[in-house]
Amino acid sequence: MWGEILRQRRFNSRVGQIFTEILWMSVLGVGLLALSLRSLPLVHIPRFTTRLVKESLIQVGDFAFGNFPYQKKMGSLRAILSNPDDLYPLLKLKMAARHAEKQIPPEPHWGFCYTMLHRVSRSFALVIQQLDTDLRDAVCIFYLVLRALDTVEDDTSIATEVKVPILMDFYRYIYDRDWHFSCGTKDYKVLMDEFHHVSTAFLELGRSYQEAIEDITMRMGAGMAKFICKEVETVGDYDEYCYYVAGLVGLGLSKLFHASGKEDLASDALSNSMGLFLQKTNIIRDYLEDINEIPKSRMFWPCQIWSKYVNKLEDLKYEENSVKAVQCLNDMVTNALMHAEDCLKYMSELRDPAIFRFCAIPQIMAIGTLALCYNNVQVFRGVVKMRRGLTARVIHGTKTMSDVYGAFYDFSRMLKSKVDGTDHNSRETKGRLEAILRMCRDSGTLNESYMAAVIKNIYRCQHNLMLSMYYCRK
Repeated sequence: MWGEILRQRRFNSRVGQIFTEILWMSVLGVGLLALSLRSLPLVHIPRFTTRLVKESLIQVGDFAFGNFPYQKKMGSLRAILSNPDDLYPLLKLKMAARHAEKQIPPEPHWGFCYTMLHRVSRSFALVIQQLDTDLRDAVCIFYLVLRALDTVEDDTSIATEVKVPILMDFYRYIYDRDWHFSCGTKDYKVLMDEFHHVSTAFLELGRSYQEAIEDITMRMGAGMAKFICKEVETVGDYDEYCYYVAGLVGLGLSKLFHASGKEDLASDALSNSMGLFLQKTNIIRDYLEDINEIPKSRMFWPCQIWSKYVNKLEDLKYEENSVKAVQCLNDMVTNALMHAEDCLKYMSELRDPAIFRFCAIPQIMAIGTLALCYNNVQVFRGVVKMRRGLTARVIHGTKTMSDVYGAFYDFSRMLKSKVDGTDHNSRETKGRLEAILRMCRDSGTLNESYMAAVIKNIYRCQHNLMLSMYYCRK
């Protein structure tokens, strides 16, 4: 009976939605009760109760985490049981994702675009749904065009003499309904094989949106082509590369926001910092994935930084170099922190609530990821990221600039607490963190309620991440 009830996820009335939420909370309560009794002999717990708890928790896992492998799902369930406050935001996030999937337009080309958006970036597809229709369509196409461009750049199997001309001319292809190019893997290959759907949708956008997307695509393609033939040697090269692949995204979004009539045109400097903060965070977090890329490593960490610690960038992943690797990592995080103040200024000037949340949520995730990565050797052993439940709580709880200041303030304090005075960059790291903390305090709007409660659990988040990785390996 319970299993049948739990499988009925479509309720048309508000009463049905409330009942569903209460039911899930009840299931979790039974699970927590059973765990609280785990010190008792098993005979003291009725067999039907243990079976019910097991079945119910698996149902929660199905609902909140989708079709993950069993062991990974059980690791995620352990994270929920350790952080029960995550459950409600997770369920809200899952329901919002399902609602977004139901909003797929009926037209074949638009249907393809939004379906691909869900496949290549579920989190982005969720956040974008709150934008008004015309701006949402423009941002969707902008994202897919740049994702396709990035797929060409990332495919290390494409010969340079083939890749460079495609990158340089990509801004022309978006006007060609028949153009496509087979590269990439999985969903990215589908995107490239059927790119004509994206071009068709692009041609239906307003002219001001088209011009903004064309301009950024042209500049980004040229920049990517430049770095196909050039290594990231200096910190200046690093900033230039990040400008081409991410800073221009910030500039493009600012242009789209302005074209919608909802925002003033932000300065290029602030828009660039918004992109660089996210990109540098991703480059730090994705070290191991990039260095292990087949058939050729992707190396974005600047030689000027890593050469102070090892002879070759790939040496950072070896256990015997762990101390040097963490020092290098901290150097990279310190470099990324220089953009945080600009990001706060950019967000504080936004007027439209939907655009604000669209911009703010990724930035909070970035400062949170940097706080997790700092001084963490696991960056060189696997993927370090905020657990799904904490991500859901950030999405659920980010509504105002006060929430953003609170998140940046608490994540910065957490990061500062991890700074070792013996680290070569400790003084510079603390200086940048103090500047962020001061800016948050001076705002006079620090929110000590929801976001503060989220971030106070961050150490437990790091522990649960390690616990989940352990159970996934078993």
